[in-house]
Amino acid sequence: MVRKTNASNSQPTVRVSPRGASRLKEGHVWVYRSDIASAEGVLPGSIVAVLDERGKPLGSALYSSSSQIAIRLISREPVADFPQLVRKRIADAVGYRESLVHDTDAYRVVFSEADFLPGLIVDRYNDMLSLQILTQAMDSDSVREAFVSELTERLKPASIVERVDPKIRQLEDLPRRASGLLTGERSGTTFTMNGVHFHFDALEGQKTGAFLDQRENYAAAAQYARGEALDVFCYQGGFALHLAPRCKHLEAVDSSRSALEVADQNMALNQLRLGGKEIEWVEANAFDLLKDYATSGKQYDCIVLDPPAFAKSKRELDAAMRGYKEINLRALKMLRPGGILVTCSCSYHVSQAEFLEMLAGAALDAHRQLRLVEVRGQSKDHPVLLNVPETSYLKCVIASVTN
Repeated sequence: MVRKTNASNSQPTVRVSPRGASRLKEGHVWVYRSDIASAEGVLPGSIVAVLDERGKPLGSALYSSSSQIAIRLISREPVADFPQLVRKRIADAVGYRESLVHDTDAYRVVFSEADFLPGLIVDRYNDMLSLQILTQAMDSDSVREAFVSELTERLKPASIVERVDPKIRQLEDLPRRASGLLTGERSGTTFTMNGVHFHFDALEGQKTGAFLDQRENYAAAAQYARGEALDVFCYQGGFALHLAPRCKHLEAVDSSRSALEVADQNMALNQLRLGGKEIEWVEANAFDLLKDYATSGKQYDCIVLDPPAFAKSKRELDAAMRGYKEINLRALKMLRPGGILVTCSCSYHVSQAEFLEMLAGAALDAHRQLRLVEVRGQSKDHPVLLNVPETSYLKCVIASVTN
Protein backbone atom coordinates (compact mmCIF):
# COMPACT_ATOMS: atom_id res chain seq x y z
CA MET A 1 0.00 0.00 0.00
CA VAL A 2 1.27 3.50 -0.85
CA ARG A 3 1.10 5.62 2.28
CA LYS A 4 0.77 9.38 2.32
CA THR A 5 2.32 11.81 4.75
CA ASN A 6 1.27 15.31 5.71
CA ALA A 7 4.77 16.51 4.84
CA SER A 8 3.99 15.93 1.14
CA ASN A 9 0.48 14.85 0.25
CA SER A 10 1.37 14.56 -3.44
CA GLN A 11 4.31 12.20 -3.13
CA PRO A 12 4.26 8.43 -2.76
CA THR A 13 6.22 7.25 0.25
CA VAL A 14 8.98 4.76 0.89
CA ARG A 15 9.75 3.44 4.35
CA VAL A 16 13.31 2.52 5.16
CA SER A 17 14.80 0.22 7.77
CA PRO A 18 16.55 1.54 10.89
CA ARG A 19 19.87 0.97 9.14
CA GLY A 20 18.71 2.92 6.08
CA ALA A 21 17.39 5.73 8.26
CA SER A 22 20.68 5.92 10.17
CA ARG A 23 22.58 6.15 6.90
CA LEU A 24 20.50 9.16 5.83
CA LYS A 25 20.68 10.80 9.24
CA GLU A 26 24.49 10.48 9.12
CA GLY A 27 24.57 12.52 5.94
CA HIS A 28 24.71 9.94 3.18
CA VAL A 29 22.16 10.19 0.36
CA TRP A 30 21.81 6.55 -0.73
CA VAL A 31 19.68 3.75 0.65
CA TYR A 32 20.17 0.28 -0.79
CA ARG A 33 17.29 -1.98 -1.76
CA SER A 34 18.05 -4.31 1.15
CA ASP A 35 17.09 -1.42 3.50
CA ILE A 36 13.75 -0.62 1.87
CA ALA A 37 10.99 -1.72 4.24
CA SER A 38 8.06 -0.68 2.06
CA ALA A 39 7.69 0.75 -1.45
CA GLU A 40 4.51 -0.85 -2.73
CA GLY A 41 2.97 0.83 -5.72
CA VAL A 42 5.77 3.35 -6.23
CA LEU A 43 6.39 3.91 -9.92
CA PRO A 44 9.89 3.79 -11.43
CA GLY A 45 11.64 7.17 -11.28
CA SER A 46 9.18 8.66 -8.80
CA ILE A 47 10.00 11.47 -6.40
CA VAL A 48 9.17 9.93 -3.04
CA ALA A 49 8.83 11.02 0.56
CA VAL A 50 11.19 8.93 2.69
CA LEU A 51 9.97 7.82 6.13
CA ASP A 52 11.69 5.94 8.93
CA GLU A 53 10.12 2.88 10.55
CA ARG A 54 8.05 5.14 12.84
CA GLY A 55 6.74 7.27 9.97
CA LYS A 56 8.99 10.26 10.63
CA PRO A 57 9.86 12.15 7.40
CA LEU A 58 13.53 12.00 6.39
CA GLY A 59 13.33 13.94 3.13
CA SER A 60 12.58 13.55 -0.57
CA ALA A 61 14.38 11.13 -2.86
CA LEU A 62 14.57 9.74 -6.38
CA TYR A 63 13.28 6.16 -6.48
CA SER A 64 14.62 3.43 -8.75
CA SER A 65 12.63 0.24 -9.21
CA SER A 66 15.63 -1.77 -10.44
CA SER A 67 18.93 -0.38 -9.12
CA GLN A 68 20.50 -1.73 -5.96
CA ILE A 69 20.60 1.93 -4.89
CA ALA A 70 16.85 2.17 -4.41
CA ILE A 71 16.65 5.80 -3.30
CA ARG A 72 18.89 8.83 -3.69
CA LEU A 73 18.03 11.69 -1.40
CA ILE A 74 17.63 15.08 -3.11
CA SER A 75 16.33 17.19 -0.23
CA ARG A 76 15.66 17.03 3.49
CA GLU A 77 12.38 18.81 2.72
CA PRO A 78 9.36 17.99 0.52
CA VAL A 79 9.89 18.68 -3.19
CA ALA A 80 6.82 19.99 -4.98
CA ASP A 81 8.39 20.74 -8.40
CA PHE A 82 11.35 18.55 -9.25
CA PRO A 83 12.05 20.01 -12.73
CA GLN A 84 12.23 23.47 -11.16
CA LEU A 85 14.62 22.15 -8.50
CA VAL A 86 16.77 20.67 -11.28
CA ARG A 87 16.93 24.09 -12.94
CA LYS A 88 18.02 25.76 -9.71
CA ARG A 89 20.70 23.18 -9.03
CA ILE A 90 22.05 23.43 -12.57
CA ALA A 91 22.36 27.18 -12.01
CA ASP A 92 24.09 26.56 -8.66
CA ALA A 93 26.52 24.08 -10.23
CA VAL A 94 27.46 26.51 -12.98
CA GLY A 95 27.95 29.30 -10.46
CA TYR A 96 30.04 27.12 -8.14
CA ARG A 97 32.57 26.52 -10.90
CA GLU A 98 32.86 30.14 -11.99
CA SER A 99 35.17 30.89 -9.06
CA LEU A 100 37.05 27.56 -9.07
CA VAL A 101 37.84 26.67 -12.66
CA HIS A 102 40.78 28.41 -14.31
CA ASP A 103 43.05 27.97 -17.35
CA THR A 104 40.62 25.75 -19.22
CA ASP A 105 37.48 25.76 -21.34
CA ALA A 106 36.81 22.11 -20.46
CA TYR A 107 35.52 21.00 -17.07
CA ARG A 108 32.76 19.06 -15.32
CA VAL A 109 29.64 21.20 -14.99
CA VAL A 110 27.48 18.72 -13.04
CA PHE A 111 28.83 15.83 -10.96
CA SER A 112 25.76 13.83 -9.96
CA GLU A 113 25.35 13.53 -6.16
CA ALA A 114 28.17 16.01 -5.53
CA ASP A 115 26.01 18.69 -7.17
CA PHE A 116 22.81 17.33 -5.60
CA LEU A 117 21.59 16.05 -8.98
CA PRO A 118 21.85 12.26 -8.60
CA GLY A 119 22.28 10.50 -11.92
CA LEU A 120 23.28 13.48 -14.07
CA ILE A 121 26.79 14.05 -15.40
CA VAL A 122 27.56 17.06 -17.60
CA ASP A 123 30.97 17.95 -19.04
CA ARG A 124 31.87 21.06 -20.99
CA TYR A 125 34.33 21.00 -23.89
CA ASN A 126 34.78 24.53 -25.18
CA ASP A 127 31.48 25.28 -26.95
CA MET A 128 29.96 21.82 -26.49
CA LEU A 129 28.35 19.87 -23.65
CA SER A 130 28.46 16.11 -23.21
CA LEU A 131 26.08 14.51 -20.72
CA GLN A 132 25.11 11.14 -19.27
CA ILE A 133 21.90 10.10 -17.53
CA LEU A 134 22.30 7.36 -14.93
CA THR A 135 18.95 7.15 -13.10
CA GLN A 136 15.28 6.60 -13.95
CA ALA A 137 14.14 9.95 -12.53
CA MET A 138 16.64 11.97 -14.59
CA ASP A 139 15.43 10.23 -17.75
CA SER A 140 11.86 11.56 -17.63
CA ASP A 141 10.80 13.93 -20.39
CA SER A 142 10.04 16.81 -18.01
CA VAL A 143 13.41 16.56 -16.27
CA ARG A 144 15.28 16.23 -19.57
CA GLU A 145 13.56 19.37 -20.85
CA ALA A 146 14.46 21.19 -17.63
CA PHE A 147 18.18 20.48 -17.62
CA VAL A 148 18.67 20.86 -21.37
CA SER A 149 16.92 24.25 -21.40
CA GLU A 150 18.74 25.46 -18.27
CA LEU A 151 22.14 24.35 -19.57
CA THR A 152 21.39 26.04 -22.88
CA GLU A 153 20.38 29.28 -21.17
CA ARG A 154 23.36 29.34 -18.79
CA LEU A 155 26.19 28.13 -21.06
CA LYS A 156 24.86 28.69 -24.61
CA PRO A 157 26.55 25.63 -26.11
CA ALA A 158 26.73 25.11 -29.87
CA SER A 159 25.68 21.50 -29.27
CA ILE A 160 24.62 19.17 -26.47
CA VAL A 161 25.42 15.49 -26.90
CA GLU A 162 24.10 12.61 -24.82
CA ARG A 163 26.54 9.75 -24.27
CA VAL A 164 24.63 6.55 -23.54
CA ASP A 165 26.00 3.68 -21.48
CA PRO A 166 23.84 0.71 -22.56
CA LYS A 167 24.77 -1.26 -19.43
CA ILE A 168 23.57 1.54 -17.13
CA ARG A 169 20.28 1.85 -18.99
CA GLN A 170 19.81 -1.90 -18.73
CA LEU A 171 20.53 -1.87 -14.98
CA GLU A 172 18.07 1.01 -14.54
CA ASP A 173 15.47 -0.80 -16.68
CA LEU A 174 15.34 2.12 -19.11
CA PRO A 175 14.45 1.77 -22.80
CA ARG A 176 17.29 1.44 -25.24
CA ARG A 177 18.61 4.71 -26.57
CA ALA A 178 21.48 5.61 -28.89
CA SER A 179 24.12 8.24 -28.18
CA GLY A 180 23.52 11.37 -30.20
CA LEU A 181 22.88 15.08 -30.45
CA LEU A 182 20.20 16.62 -28.24
CA THR A 183 20.72 20.13 -29.61
CA GLY A 184 22.91 21.60 -32.33
CA GLU A 185 24.59 19.94 -35.28
CA ARG A 186 28.26 19.49 -34.35
CA SER A 187 29.64 16.54 -32.37
CA GLY A 188 33.29 17.65 -32.40
CA THR A 189 35.43 20.59 -31.29
CA THR A 190 38.82 21.42 -29.79
CA PHE A 191 39.41 22.47 -26.19
CA THR A 192 42.24 23.69 -23.99
CA MET A 193 43.53 22.59 -20.57
CA ASN A 194 46.46 24.45 -18.98
CA GLY A 195 47.44 25.83 -22.38
CA VAL A 196 47.45 22.38 -24.02
CA HIS A 197 45.06 21.80 -26.93
CA PHE A 198 43.00 18.67 -27.53
CA HIS A 199 40.54 17.29 -30.05
CA PHE A 200 37.14 16.23 -28.78
CA ASP A 201 34.64 13.97 -30.54
CA ALA A 202 31.56 13.63 -28.36
CA LEU A 203 30.49 10.33 -29.90
CA GLU A 204 33.85 8.59 -29.61
CA GLY A 205 36.24 7.75 -26.74
CA GLN A 206 35.56 6.90 -23.10
CA LYS A 207 32.63 8.05 -20.96
CA THR A 208 31.75 11.68 -21.65
CA GLY A 209 35.17 12.36 -23.22
CA ALA A 210 38.61 13.28 -21.87
CA PHE A 211 39.67 12.72 -18.27
CA LEU A 212 38.82 16.15 -16.93
CA ASP A 213 39.26 14.95 -13.35
CA GLN A 214 43.04 14.83 -13.97
CA ARG A 215 43.30 18.37 -15.31
CA GLU A 216 44.95 19.86 -12.22
CA ASN A 217 47.15 16.78 -11.81
CA TYR A 218 48.43 17.18 -15.37
CA ALA A 219 49.69 20.66 -14.49
CA ALA A 220 51.12 19.52 -11.15
CA ALA A 221 53.02 16.59 -12.67
CA ALA A 222 54.48 18.79 -15.41
CA GLN A 223 56.34 20.83 -12.78
CA TYR A 224 58.54 17.83 -11.93
CA ALA A 225 59.06 16.33 -15.41
CA ARG A 226 62.53 16.15 -16.90
CA GLY A 227 64.95 14.00 -18.85
CA GLU A 228 63.68 10.74 -20.29
CA ALA A 229 60.04 10.01 -19.47
CA LEU A 230 57.57 7.17 -19.86
CA ASP A 231 53.77 7.65 -19.73
CA VAL A 232 51.89 4.35 -19.35
CA PHE A 233 48.14 4.07 -20.05
CA CYS A 234 48.43 7.42 -21.85
CA TYR A 235 45.01 7.30 -23.60
CA GLN A 236 44.81 10.48 -25.75
CA GLY A 237 47.96 12.07 -24.32
CA GLY A 238 46.77 14.07 -21.31
CA PHE A 239 49.87 13.62 -19.16
CA ALA A 240 52.25 13.16 -22.10
CA LEU A 241 51.40 16.46 -23.78
CA HIS A 242 51.73 18.34 -20.50
CA LEU A 243 55.09 16.76 -19.60
CA ALA A 244 56.76 16.66 -23.03
CA PRO A 245 57.99 20.30 -23.20
CA ARG A 246 60.10 19.69 -20.07
CA CYS A 247 61.47 16.32 -21.17
CA LYS A 248 64.36 15.34 -23.42
CA HIS A 249 62.39 12.36 -24.75
CA LEU A 250 58.98 10.91 -23.90
CA GLU A 251 57.42 7.54 -24.73
CA ALA A 252 53.66 7.21 -24.26
CA VAL A 253 52.03 3.78 -24.14
CA ASP A 254 48.46 2.60 -24.60
CA SER A 255 46.81 -0.59 -25.86
CA SER A 256 44.22 1.33 -27.88
CA ARG A 257 45.29 2.26 -31.38
CA SER A 258 42.33 4.62 -31.81
CA ALA A 259 43.31 6.47 -28.61
CA LEU A 260 46.90 6.81 -29.82
CA GLU A 261 45.70 8.12 -33.19
CA VAL A 262 43.82 10.89 -31.37
CA ALA A 263 46.89 11.48 -29.17
CA ASP A 264 48.98 11.97 -32.29
CA GLN A 265 46.44 14.46 -33.64
CA ASN A 266 46.57 16.25 -30.29
CA MET A 267 50.36 16.43 -30.57
CA ALA A 268 49.95 18.12 -33.95
CA LEU A 269 47.72 20.75 -32.32
CA ASN A 270 50.54 21.59 -29.89
CA GLN A 271 53.59 21.81 -32.15
CA LEU A 272 54.33 25.41 -31.23
CA ARG A 273 54.20 24.58 -27.52
CA LEU A 274 56.30 21.43 -28.01
CA GLY A 275 58.97 23.34 -29.95
CA GLY A 276 59.26 20.62 -32.56
CA LYS A 277 59.60 17.78 -30.03
CA GLU A 278 57.99 14.47 -30.98
CA ILE A 279 56.33 12.12 -28.51
CA GLU A 280 56.91 8.46 -29.30
CA TRP A 281 53.51 6.75 -29.21
CA VAL A 282 53.71 3.02 -28.46
CA GLU A 283 50.82 0.59 -28.93
CA ALA A 284 51.31 -2.18 -26.36
CA ASN A 285 49.87 -4.02 -23.39
CA ALA A 286 51.10 -1.98 -20.43
CA PHE A 287 51.78 -4.95 -18.15
CA ASP A 288 53.82 -6.75 -20.82
CA LEU A 289 55.74 -3.63 -21.79
CA LEU A 290 56.63 -2.74 -18.20
CA LYS A 291 57.84 -6.30 -17.60
CA ASP A 292 59.96 -6.27 -20.76
CA TYR A 293 61.39 -2.80 -20.11
CA ALA A 294 62.21 -3.58 -16.47
CA THR A 295 63.85 -6.90 -17.41
CA SER A 296 65.96 -5.24 -20.11
CA GLY A 297 67.20 -2.59 -17.67
CA LYS A 298 65.60 0.49 -19.22
CA GLN A 299 65.92 3.60 -17.07
CA TYR A 300 63.89 6.81 -16.89
CA ASP A 301 63.84 10.10 -15.02
CA CYS A 302 60.03 10.28 -14.86
CA ILE A 303 57.32 7.63 -15.15
CA VAL A 304 53.55 8.19 -15.18
CA LEU A 305 51.09 5.39 -14.39
CA ASP A 306 47.44 6.31 -15.02
CA PRO A 307 45.58 3.02 -15.47
CA PRO A 308 41.83 2.51 -15.85
CA ALA A 309 39.90 1.40 -12.77
CA PHE A 310 41.22 -2.00 -11.71
CA ALA A 311 38.52 -2.41 -9.02
CA LYS A 312 35.00 -1.64 -10.21
CA SER A 313 33.55 -3.59 -7.28
CA LYS A 314 34.68 -4.77 -3.85
CA ARG A 315 35.01 -8.30 -5.21
CA GLU A 316 37.78 -7.13 -7.51
CA LEU A 317 39.79 -5.35 -4.81
CA ASP A 318 42.40 -8.03 -4.12
CA ALA A 319 43.15 -8.54 -7.81
CA ALA A 320 43.26 -4.78 -8.30
CA MET A 321 45.80 -4.30 -5.53
CA ARG A 322 48.02 -6.98 -7.09
CA GLY A 323 47.77 -5.19 -10.43
CA TYR A 324 48.62 -1.79 -8.93
CA LYS A 325 51.57 -3.26 -7.06
CA GLU A 326 52.93 -5.00 -10.16
CA ILE A 327 52.98 -1.91 -12.36
CA ASN A 328 54.35 0.32 -9.60
CA LEU A 329 57.05 -2.20 -8.67
CA ARG A 330 58.26 -2.39 -12.26
CA ALA A 331 58.15 1.39 -12.66
CA LEU A 332 60.18 1.91 -9.49
CA LYS A 333 62.86 -0.47 -10.74
CA MET A 334 63.20 1.67 -13.87
CA LEU A 335 63.53 5.06 -12.19
CA ARG A 336 66.95 6.61 -11.79
CA PRO A 337 67.90 8.05 -8.37
CA GLY A 338 66.08 11.35 -8.01
CA GLY A 339 63.49 10.21 -10.55
CA ILE A 340 59.81 11.12 -10.31
CA LEU A 341 56.91 8.66 -10.16
CA VAL A 342 53.40 9.92 -10.90
CA THR A 343 51.01 7.10 -10.05
CA CYS A 344 47.22 7.17 -10.09
CA SER A 345 44.13 5.15 -9.24
CA CYS A 346 40.57 6.04 -10.23
CA SER A 347 39.08 3.06 -8.34
CA TYR A 348 36.76 4.26 -5.58
CA HIS A 349 37.06 0.86 -3.86
CA VAL A 350 40.80 1.47 -3.40
CA SER A 351 41.13 4.01 -0.60
CA GLN A 352 43.95 6.53 -0.43
CA ALA A 353 45.38 4.70 2.59
CA GLU A 354 45.32 1.37 0.74
CA PHE A 355 46.91 2.93 -2.32
CA LEU A 356 49.74 4.43 -0.28
CA GLU A 357 50.23 1.14 1.57
CA MET A 358 50.49 -0.65 -1.78
CA LEU A 359 53.02 1.92 -2.99
CA ALA A 360 55.10 1.53 0.17
CA GLY A 361 55.13 -2.24 -0.33
CA ALA A 362 56.17 -1.88 -3.97
CA ALA A 363 59.01 0.45 -2.99
CA LEU A 364 60.19 -2.01 -0.33
CA ASP A 365 60.18 -4.90 -2.80
CA ALA A 366 61.99 -2.78 -5.39
CA HIS A 367 64.60 -1.78 -2.77
CA ARG A 368 63.83 1.88 -3.40
CA GLN A 369 63.16 4.69 -0.95
CA LEU A 370 60.28 7.00 -1.85
CA ARG A 371 59.72 10.56 -0.70
CA LEU A 372 56.19 11.88 -1.15
CA VAL A 373 56.09 15.15 -3.07
CA GLU A 374 52.32 15.55 -3.48
CA VAL A 375 49.27 13.44 -2.67
CA ARG A 376 46.43 14.71 -4.82
CA GLY A 377 42.84 13.95 -5.80
CA GLN A 378 40.39 14.93 -8.52
CA SER A 379 40.08 18.45 -9.94
CA LYS A 380 37.89 20.92 -8.06
CA ASP A 381 35.16 20.74 -10.70
CA HIS A 382 34.61 17.16 -9.45
CA PRO A 383 33.58 18.15 -5.90
CA VAL A 384 33.63 15.74 -2.96
CA LEU A 385 30.82 15.53 -0.42
CA LEU A 386 32.34 14.73 2.96
CA ASN A 387 29.48 12.44 3.99
CA VAL A 388 29.29 10.69 0.61
CA PRO A 389 32.68 8.99 0.23
CA GLU A 390 31.75 7.60 -3.20
CA THR A 391 32.21 11.12 -4.60
CA SER A 392 35.95 10.87 -3.81
CA TYR A 393 37.62 8.33 -6.05
CA LEU A 394 40.78 9.65 -7.74
CA LYS A 395 44.22 9.29 -6.18
CA CYS A 396 47.32 10.86 -7.73
CA VAL A 397 50.63 10.45 -5.92
CA ILE A 398 53.78 12.27 -7.02
CA ALA A 399 56.88 10.82 -5.37
CA SER A 400 60.64 11.09 -5.70
CA VAL A 401 63.02 8.13 -5.65
CA THR A 402 65.84 8.96 -3.27
CA ASN A 403 68.15 6.01 -4.01
